[in-house]
Amino acid sequence: MLRKLLFLIVLVLVSVIVVYKPGATSEPGASPQDPAKEDLTRVEYPSLDKIPWKGRFIRPQDTLESLYGKNWPVVARFNRIDRRHVYPGLTIKEPLDIAAAANYTPMPPTYEPAKRYEKYILISLNEQWMGAYEYGKLKFSMPAATGAQGHETPVGVYQVDARHRNHTSSLYKTEDQTAQYPMDNAIRFHVGADNVAYWIHARDLPGKPASHGCVGLADEAMQKRVYGIPAKPFLLDSEKLYAWAAGENEYEGDTGGLELLEDGPMVEVAGANPRYRM
Repeated sequence: MLRKLLFLIVLVLVSVIVVYKPGATSEPGASPQDPAKEDLTRVEYPSLDKIPWKGRFIRPQDTLESLYGKNWPVVARFNRIDRRHVYPGLTIKEPLDIAAAANYTPMPPTYEPAKRYEKYILISLNEQWMGAYEYGKLKFSMPAATGAQGHETPVGVYQVDARHRNHTSSLYKTEDQTAQYPMDNAIRFHVGADNVAYWIHARDLPGKPASHGCVGLADEAMQKRVYGIPAKPFLLDSEKLYAWAAGENEYEGDTGGLELLEDGPMVEVAGANPRYRM
């Protein structure tokens, strides 16, 4: 009897460790340290007041593809999340009108301060979203992950001055500590007084502010290379922005290394990080 009781205690403890404390981001799972408490419906984005949605709890058998079929990218972008961060125990926002969600962007179609610039990048901290403008007209937009609490992305107007297609972090490693954190398709827009550089680059998208100050865009090709998933990369936002802002159509001879740029796009970071409902 005692042996059976001890076995059950050990089994429960192991289950708690597996479910609630994954060893690395390559093994997504619920975490009590998550400031959103595994519920992305608590993250308030002002623009979503205009689009009806409900909470959807993710069960062990659920994936975005199994739940939403060909519309899974719409739901992913609606939640500012990538597939690797959709795991059992998470609650996401499920749009009730897929057509409206497919056309959703919180960025204005025209932006007055951008009208005198050929290319202008507007980053909304409130919305965790980025818009690319050409002479004030929105060319495309995409979700982003900016600096988390205590590491907020600095607000202001800056200018892209460097690119580094194969950039990696000199300060941070992947959560399993096996490699420097990848920052593919990086474009630098600011260097602070403390000599800390701020980049827009490929990263994970967990549906909320999450970085140490840089601005992250979805890139499942990077995730497959580093973590082995997803099998078929689809979300490639960082590649799209890099090509538009700093690619070879704009600046020839991209070596993949660090290169300084002249007359790069303007970058405006505006607002404040979203609030969390209790």
